[in-house]
Amino acid sequence: MGKISRDTPLAEITLRRYEKPTMGDRDLVRKFCLSLGLLQPGDSRDVVVDVLHTLLKAKQRREELHSEEIKNHVMSYRKENSLPMLGIASSNIRRQLKRLKDLHLIETNANLYRVSEWNNISEIFEEKVHNFLIQSVLSRVRDYVQKIDEEFGEEKK
Repeated sequence: MGKISRDTPLAEITLRRYEKPTMGDRDLVRKFCLSLGLLQPGDSRDVVVDVLHTLLKAKQRREELHSEEIKNHVMSYRKENSLPMLGIASSNIRRQLKRLKDLHLIETNANLYRVSEWNNISEIFEEKVHNFLIQSVLSRVRDYVQKIDEEFGEEKK
């Protein structure tokens, strides 16, 4: 038997469909994170929501933030809103920033983070996530579907 290729994805995305958005502020960002697979349903470690929320608020002021500033904003917000102080270590904040960056929702310039090109999330989602990432993943899945049909289609007579 030949060597099996590694099962390391070139790209991946989890998508979930929820009800139409009627909530606001943090709950809205939370549902967005759940929808994109940045957060798992029922997960109490939801600091990624506050990291993105902080960067969206900073976008309104056109403010770029260092990861430690983001951490401080997240800690203050969680304290003010009586949220558990879970996942607020600097290393975890940086990990959440990387996850947001990997989806092209945010970018970094000289160790300062901001929402990508100060764009609206709808523009970023359409251009980077929908048109690039999702289409690329779907195209490759279609390649597998076609190959399966070739391999397991009707027997030739």
